[in-house]
Amino acid sequence: MAICVTRVDGVHRLAGDAGLVDISNRWLAHLEARRFSAATVRGYAYDLVCLARFLDDVGIGWGEVVPSDVFDWLEWQARPRPVTGGVVRLGEGLGAAPATMNRRVAAARGMFEYAVMCGDVAVNPVPAPRRSTGLRARRRGLLGHVQRRRPAAPGRLVRQDRPLPESVEVDDIEVFLADLNTHRDRAIVLAMLLGGLRASEVRTLRLADVNMGMRQVTITGKGSKQRLVPVDRAFFTEVRCYLDRERPKDLATPECFVVLRGPTTGQAMTEAGLRKIFRVHRARTGAVRVRPHRLRHTFGTDLAAAGIDLLVLRDLMGHTHVETTAAYVHLAPETIAAEWARARQAQR
Repeated sequence: MAICVTRVDGVHRLAGDAGLVDISNRWLAHLEARRFSAATVRGYAYDLVCLARFLDDVGIGWGEVVPSDVFDWLEWQARPRPVTGGVVRLGEGLGAAPATMNRRVAAARGMFEYAVMCGDVAVNPVPAPRRSTGLRARRRGLLGHVQRRRPAAPGRLVRQDRPLPESVEVDDIEVFLADLNTHRDRAIVLAMLLGGLRASEVRTLRLADVNMGMRQVTITGKGSKQRLVPVDRAFFTEVRCYLDRERPKDLATPECFVVLRGPTTGQAMTEAGLRKIFRVHRARTGAVRVRPHRLRHTFGTDLAAAGIDLLVLRDLMGHTHVETTAAYVHLAPETIAAEWARARQAQR
């Protein structure tokens, strides 16, 4: 049986005849008992499928893995894969991106750590990165005096770029919004653009979390952390029209945004359904840069350019560390140019 991820009783598990399946499923159940989010458990399941397929490909048992095998796994992931059909399956298409490989390594490290705890293996074979120069001092960063201390982390095995957040041009946003034909879809886009919500936060937003009178929404973000976000009037106007004209009456679904047509009418919107909305309207309008997370980045960029306090922006965006938020400050080239010109003028 091919190694794959299946959904059993609403939870994601590995299926197949690989030796890694049992320990992986035990670890995923352990994460659920520790109240990890369903999305995190699902992502880790697919990461472990990749590891299981590699071990099956090279003929190594999971209990026999040594650190050099982990680096061989990274090389295996980086190889370009031939696409055999219209759908790119796991292990096909281009090689994995550095961020993807680091996430998979993190999943493998956690699974093996659990196996060590259970006594199934003696040591964790996933190596922790070390600098060639030896010991390194604790780093606090430029904004260390205002941020919460980062927990110690094993780090990344694969070096990856850290690009600045990408925002979307106003013209593209206007064209994209004009093409949306339901109040629900416009409200979803405005929630990201005017409130900085992540796609997952929009999908899980409940009706009870939308406060029309105060014009703010209660968001449950990563790590089940809640935050209050004020949103502009345009979002609530679209939500009110959606509730009055489009959402089925007397619906018990707690989520705000639901499917409006088809056999799943009334059910909460899925990740695939949200992606389809953006994919269809990008193709129709040509606004190819409009994507959910870029709308969130546009929200952060615009507020940073307007001079909002960095700590306030951190709370609005739901970031844990202020250095993550600080990336938005660098996205105002006209501000950089003006400050440079002012400094040059002062030198004369």
